[in-house]
Amino acid sequence: MDRIEHHLFVIFGATGDLTKRKLLPALYRVMNENEVADRCVVLGVSPGRLDDDGFRRLCRQALTEAGIADTGTDRWAEERIFHQFVDRDAPLDELRHRIEQIEAQCGLPGNRAFYLALPPPAFPGVVTALDHAGLDQAPGWARLVIEKPFGSDLESARALNQLVHAHFDESQVYRIDHYLGKESVQNLLTFRFTNPIFETTWTRDRLDSVEITVAEDLGVETRGGYYDGAGVLRDMMQNHLTQLLTLVAMEAPSSFTADAIRQEKVQVLESMRSIDPAAVVLGQYTAGSVDGAASVGYLDEDKVATQSRTATFAAVRVNVHNWRWEGVPFYLRTGKRLAERTTQIAITYKKPPVCIFHGIADDCPISPNVLVLTMQPHEGFEVRFELKEPGTARVVTQPMSFDYADRFPQLPSAYQTLLLDVIIGDQTLFVRADEVEASWNLWTPLLERDDIAVHPYPAGSWGPPAANDLLTTGDDRWTMRMRW
Repeated sequence: MDRIEHHLFVIFGATGDLTKRKLLPALYRVMNENEVADRCVVLGVSPGRLDDDGFRRLCRQALTEAGIADTGTDRWAEERIFHQFVDRDAPLDELRHRIEQIEAQCGLPGNRAFYLALPPPAFPGVVTALDHAGLDQAPGWARLVIEKPFGSDLESARALNQLVHAHFDESQVYRIDHYLGKESVQNLLTFRFTNPIFETTWTRDRLDSVEITVAEDLGVETRGGYYDGAGVLRDMMQNHLTQLLTLVAMEAPSSFTADAIRQEKVQVLESMRSIDPAAVVLGQYTAGSVDGAASVGYLDEDKVATQSRTATFAAVRVNVHNWRWEGVPFYLRTGKRLAERTTQIAITYKKPPVCIFHGIADDCPISPNVLVLTMQPHEGFEVRFELKEPGTARVVTQPMSFDYADRFPQLPSAYQTLLLDVIIGDQTLFVRADEVEASWNLWTPLLERDDIAVHPYPAGSWGPPAANDLLTTGDDRWTMRMRW
């Protein structure tokens, strides 16, 4: 791919889990599949006492565990991977000298990506240190990649934006949300704006509701300490589900460019008013069974406070107050230790205004048409429609579906897509500063309340029954309860 220039990819937190499980395999696949492996040199930065050979062994192990075992991995590790020890909170002058040395050794033009695979409290210090060492400027381009969460509320997000902008231009900043790298999430825009049969019906006159579900069957695992201070609204709702909402609700951009697309997403958030606490249901999982295996409750997880009120489930009803969506409720639902792992968007249409089948079909049982877009674990979409069952007078609901795996068996990972975009300088799938703040502006008032009840729900269920009470339209049941 000609757009991939020779560059140095610098990873802060090089020995961490994210680097080993996601970043190194994704970088290798990007370079190998585009046959430009010689254009990417990786410099791992960490406080670990590793020399280059030690880090290369770690990288080979990470690639092997990711199922990558071709002959190119050894050559890539030997010739294109290095490590630099850096003390926490220390100046980065030694790092600057090492970068210049590697660029001269490998014949690089000075293009640099700095990926902060670090805990959020470390972001400000590293950003400031990069500037003090002169690394925010480069002979070529310099790009800063920041993992979520970007802030913990509106005030902290604004402060972090101000700090980042004091050292880097917004055009250099890539705030990463891995959900936006999923092929099926990206396809939302293509699906909407190249298929008028659907797009022209996504209006308040035709639609009953929109549901967005991001369900996890896992608990907090080893993240109990972090999660107990964050909770479901910060961990999932403010970023992943809000991103999906903006992609569903945005208007057609003037062009398929980063700024045009991101501007439409911001306008969706600016059309949303404060969320009514009465339209929020929170929950916390208790002991139960997930996929036949016993599961402990949240309060028994490692590093979780014994009396914690942290929510692990949230269901929220919101509205987008603009010409297209006024009066159409959006139902957002996410949680841990739910019945299954899935991400789905369900667009439910209004039923026919009059049923003409009385006396033919019992009780005229017509269900609404539903368009279901599935992001994981099986990417695809499904349209649910009504028809007459042959040989009877019954009206039945049937699905018509498309599964990505049937047509495209090999989909790139989310990180593979996003890292390629960082390298070629495409910001379309990354979150802009004003979008971050608009999202936190929506959710921060809820985070500041302590009077919203947290309902218990057994692990392996679909959350507390109170979540069903949010549904004010249709059949008063979540679409995910329908099975085919």
